Amino acid sequence: MSMTPPPGWYPDPHQPSVERWWDGTAWTEHRRTPEVPQMAPAQQGFGPAAPAATTVMAPAGAGGGRAKAVALTVAGVVLVGAIVTGAVVLTGDDGDPQGGPPAPTEPVASSPEPTATKTATSTADPDPGTLVDDLNGITIPVPDGWEKDSDSLGDGATIHTPGLYDCPGDSGICRRGTVTSTTSTGTNETDPKALARGDIKDAADAAYDKNKLDRQPYGGITSHQKVKEGQVAVAGRTGYFVRWRVHTEKGPGGYVQSLAFASSVGSESMIIVRFVVDAADQAPPVSVMDEITKGIRSVDDSATGGGVGNDVGATP
Repeated sequence: MSMTPPPGWYPDPHQPSVERWWDGTAWTEHRRTPEVPQMAPAQQGFGPAAPAATTVMAPAGAGGGRAKAVALTVAGVVLVGAIVTGAVVLTGDDGDPQGGPPAPTEPVASSPEPTATKTATSTADPDPGTLVDDLNGITIPVPDGWEKDSDSLGDGATIHTPGLYDCPGDSGICRRGTVTSTTSTGTNETDPKALARGDIKDAADAAYDKNKLDRQPYGGITSHQKVKEGQVAVAGRTGYFVRWRVHTEKGPGGYVQSLAFASSVGSESMIIVRFVVDAADQAPPVSVMDEITKGIRSVDDSATGGGVGNDVGATP
């Protein structure tokens, strides 16, 4: 266990020519010019005082060898005493006659301080089968085999199929199915039918024509056919949907649907939900669009479901 030096003046570790005040825990900004050590008798407890220097005069020609040896011996004793005394004075502390070790460059704690350890913990999703879109006040069911997209910040609340595959067109990765809900912006339109019909082309282009990087993961759209459209109840509100079958230059293409309805919370802004499902064997069935639509709920009332009505069928 290391001991922290007591408060006192010690050589400054960054400027040894001056002394710096150590307050017992850290260096202060108080400095001073060190006092010139006095060759004085050592204080009690530091050993006997050094004998005074003595000059021995030997008669010329008489016992010259012995006299010279005595003189050298006495001079050696005086020199050793002076060195010992100087060492004691230099290592002593002005305020502590017992002296002490020089202060370290940094404070040394007598015992290590406890360090808080952060443990990474993962919180399980309390309801993996439901995606909550707080912005639009709805919940979207997550079908079996699908998952929530945790990286869709700014792109709306999204669920998608977990598998990825190489896009058949430009380099990149594609998914077999995606559903995203966003708030309708850029228009004051409040008619679900007009919104759905106006959004379907943009939805198809975003899914199968050009992506955000201006690439064509499917080689572009070659043609499309309207498969369905009609009124539908969504989260207790009247909505409208339009569904296209899209053909692409590369790959099998897929199905795109735009669903529009009003939110039942807040300012009751218009919501657009876009559905994209590939037309490949590995893709989910197109009926998953109806399944998800029927399961959309208002966050204020979990009983408000919806679904395609009996009066809604294929529209030429």
